[in-house]
Amino acid sequence: MYWNSISSWWRTNVTFSTFYLLFLGQLVAFILALTSFASSLIAHLHVPLTQSTFTYASLALVYGAILLYRSQRLQVAWYWYLLLGFVDVQGNYLFNKAFQFSSITSVTLLDCCTIAWAIILTWFFLGTRYSLWQLFGAALCVLGLGLVLLSDAWIRGGDSSRPLLGDMVVILSTVFFAMSNVGEEFFVKNRNRVEVVCMIGVYGFIVSVVQLSLLEHKSVKSIKWSSDIILGFAAFSLSSFMYYTITPFVLKLSGSTMFNLSLLTSDMWAVVIRIFFYRQQVDWLYYVAFSIVVIGLIVYSTTEKDPIPVPALENGNSNVQYQIVIDENVASSDKSSDS
Repeated sequence: MYWNSISSWWRTNVTFSTFYLLFLGQLVAFILALTSFASSLIAHLHVPLTQSTFTYASLALVYGAILLYRSQRLQVAWYWYLLLGFVDVQGNYLFNKAFQFSSITSVTLLDCCTIAWAIILTWFFLGTRYSLWQLFGAALCVLGLGLVLLSDAWIRGGDSSRPLLGDMVVILSTVFFAMSNVGEEFFVKNRNRVEVVCMIGVYGFIVSVVQLSLLEHKSVKSIKWSSDIILGFAAFSLSSFMYYTITPFVLKLSGSTMFNLSLLTSDMWAVVIRIFFYRQQVDWLYYVAFSIVVIGLIVYSTTEKDPIPVPALENGNSNVQYQIVIDENVASSDKSSDS
């Protein structure tokens, strides 16, 4: 009831909602830039790639405590959350892995493929329809990021060892990222946000621990813990915890496509962070690129036809895939009650 009243008010205040979405998107982008900065510091210390293990654990503990306090039963079958946690872990793992083979410019540029996958997945599975103006706004965002990345490439040059393999790895990671974003959007628009974040933490932690034991157990044993590593993990866990906490709000209000478009500016926020930490100079093209991305975000958000594309459950027109999830939960609940 509370969220329905907010949603109705949201539609009648288009100007405020647009700027609020832009603010939330930029807040998430800035937090992602902090997370990437902490991740790069950890990578320089030769720590295993599955860095999100502590993040998933903190999500499970904090949001799991809230669910236990509410005495709330799960509203979605556990294996759907397992799938969501799996694709989320693989997206993070493969994205970090790509830096071993390709340049940071190539990895960041190809990461834009997440937007294309998100548009395709939301089109087919969530029924979201995009106008030409929305697609034009998305193209402006990608163009803006492309300008700043090409500027970096001209200045720094290539630094990749196996670029083709790195490009394939990062493209595969974007598929997992898009699946994770669209899946999370699907559940937060129909079910409890706290439950969704908690289950991502629970199953993300399980998958990452299994992956660590199978692929990186030697690297884990060889870690020489120091204050720098501990501080790096603390910074990464805190920033990524905030990222996973705020992300559902953006997904519920705008959708995964707008969410991924907003994340394009995280690379520009990373430049701001480098300015403060390393006193680096910024080329004028960064300001032009940032302006283009902001214009693209405004065009996309102001021409959005349906801010909440997934039908509400009360309408009785719920998505077929979601109805499958509900039916399976009802069946499982009946079995448990019979026993």
